Amino acid sequence: MPSRAEAESLVRSWGFSHVFTWTDDSNAHYPPHLHQGQTTHLILRGTLTITYPNEPNPEKNTYGVSDRIDVDAGRVHEVWMGPEGCQYVIGE
Repeated sequence: MPSRAEAESLVRSWGFSHVFTWTDDSNAHYPPHLHQGQTTHLILRGTLTITYPNEPNPEKNTYGVSDRIDVDAGRVHEVWMGPEGCQYVIGE
């Protein structure tokens, strides 16, 4: 896995202008919400589980180190962090 600075540079290279690293504690939860623009998440440490509750037959998918998760603008999603927490680079 690249360093934090390298990971942030990588996310910028994908076309995101607002890029930062975020860390969540173990088992953190974000209830259903949406963002006005597309977001991406590059996992540096831990795991993240995401679902899209407003879609037919929503499934929970878990991602780990080096995975990239893109969420389209306006797409309602719900997120849980794993027992070890999660650190990820966000691009907006």
